[in-house]
This record gives sequence, C-alpha cells and structure tokens, in this order.
Amino acid sequence: GLDELRPLFEGIAKIETVNFPLASVDRKKKQLQPSDFLQPLSDQKQLALEAFRNWLQSRRYSPNTIKVYTDTLAIFLRYFSSKQVEEIENEDLIDFNNNYILKNGFSSSYQNQVVNGIKLFYRSMHQTKFDVELVHRPKREKTLPNVLSKEEVKRILDAPYNLKHRAMLSMIYSCGLRRSELLNLTKLDIDSKRMVVVIRMAKGKKDRIVPLSPKILILLRDYYKCYQPKHYLFEGQNGGKYSEKSLENVFKKSLFKAKIDKPATMHWLRHSFATHLLESGTDLRYIQDLLGHKSSKTTEIYTHVSTKQIQNIRSPFDDLELN
Repeated sequence: GLDELRPLFEGIAKIETVNFPLASVDRKKKQLQPSDFLQPLSDQKQLALEAFRNWLQSRRYSPNTIKVYTDTLAIFLRYFSSKQVEEIENEDLIDFNNNYILKNGFSSSYQNQVVNGIKLFYRSMHQTKFDVELVHRPKREKTLPNVLSKEEVKRILDAPYNLKHRAMLSMIYSCGLRRSELLNLTKLDIDSKRMVVVIRMAKGKKDRIVPLSPKILILLRDYYKCYQPKHYLFEGQNGGKYSEKSLENVFKKSLFKAKIDKPATMHWLRHSFATHLLESGTDLRYIQDLLGHKSSKTTEIYTHVSTKQIQNIRSPFDDLELN
C-alpha cells in the first residue's frame, strides 16, 4: 500500500500514516485512508487524466514535469471521489489545500506544483465550474540557499576512492550542474579545444555552455582512459545513463566519509559553486548565464549568502570595553 505511494512524494514530502478528510458536496466527515489514494480512478477521471497527459506531451513539457503534474492531479481527483471532474469547484481546491496539503505539512513548493498542474488541467477543459483565473499560487518561503565552505567541498570531492564517483561529484561543483544535467552529458559535450562544456536541453529546454576547468579536464581524461564510456559521459555498469539513485548514494557516502553532519544534498554543490564565484568577484550576470537562470532575481539570492562583505563589517560589540 504505502510503499507504492511513497515514490510519488520522493524528495517532496515525508509520508506518514494519517486519516485524510474527504471533501465532498455535502462535506460529510468520512475519513479517507492512505490506501484510498491507490484506488483506480473512475473511467471518466482516467480518460481526463490521459487527455491531460497527451495535452502536455503535445506542448513538449519535459517528462519530469508531465509526471509531477499528472501524479499530483491524480491525487487531487481521487480526493474528490464523490464528484465528477466538471463538478469540482474553486472552493474544493481551498479544501484540498487546507485539509490535505497544509494538514500534512507539505511544502509550499509542492503546493505550487499542485496548483500549477490543476490550473493547466482545467485550462485545457471545457464545461467546468472551475475558474482558473481565480486561482492564485501560494507565497513561497523566502529561504536562503544552503552553501558549503570550500574546505567542506574539498573534503566531499576527496572522499570517493572510485575515480568515476569523484569525477561525477567534481563535475557538478566545477560547472554548477543540476543532477539531471550531469547525467545527460555525452562524450561530445566536452569540448577540450574550446575548454567548455555544452549543457543541452536543460531546464526550460535551453542549451548553455560553461567553462571547462583545466583541472577537471585532467580528471576526466584519467576517468575516460579507465572506463571508456560509449555514449554518455557517465554510464552505469551495464551501459546506458548512470542512474539518479546511484548518484545519490555516491553523494551520501561521500558526506559520511567527509564527516559532514549538515543535511547536505547534491544541489548544495551547485549553490556553493555560485556563491564561491560571487565571492571571488565574478559578475552576477555571468553567474546567471552559467547557472541557466531565466531571471536575474533567481541569481541575486546568492548575494544574501555570500559572507565576503559581511566578514568585513565590524560589530559594535567589538568597540565595548567590558570587564
């Protein structure tokens, strides 16, 4: 039961055994069990969900986005098991947010994903009581990105004995890559003559280039001689693209070996890359291009975690002559 449900929320929220209140037309107090979310959708809802999937595919949404939107929409539709798709109203979304998302402590990021998926779904429908224009996304928490020190990064990258593992983690930090960007790299994306790495079809379906560090090139050449990958730069034991789960295990083992107790994730290496560039004097506009950010506001958040200028500020406490 729950083991089948957990993958839907992996990396988003923690699944616990709770009772879910069912929001229905007459607001009866029926308790919905977690296993109810695994029950098949009605034929009408299943057809609507498949039509939505096809709609997303025709507009070339990424496979990951399609999976997130359809998975969360399926949960939303199961929640209102007593209603037909076209009978669900804006008030029901408020119920879902309050009695399912907020009650179970899911993040505003997850709530935004749900709202985005629902808005797209009903925008593609006709004859519905749901008014997409009245739906607003929840405010995101203004949290700062987590950053490791250069010394901590060095300990993590030094940790793996395996050459492939060390090369993968080093590439993420040296180029500021997302996990998927690293795993999608092919041999041809490493341009040693121009000393750049080509990131193809990254987030937002955009290509970009990042500098290839001379030190990382030496590491990659040693790795290539040892492993001889056929297509992808980093491949699994049986060929093909290296798996995300295996890469995650590599990172966790490196954290443990490096004796870093912080709840670090692989994405912290990308945050650290951006922050360390900023602290070394790199212009924010170049960092935006290197990270592939659409908006400069996304990149500007790194100015709030850079400690270079903060360390130069003298606290008034230092001027006090205490006994």
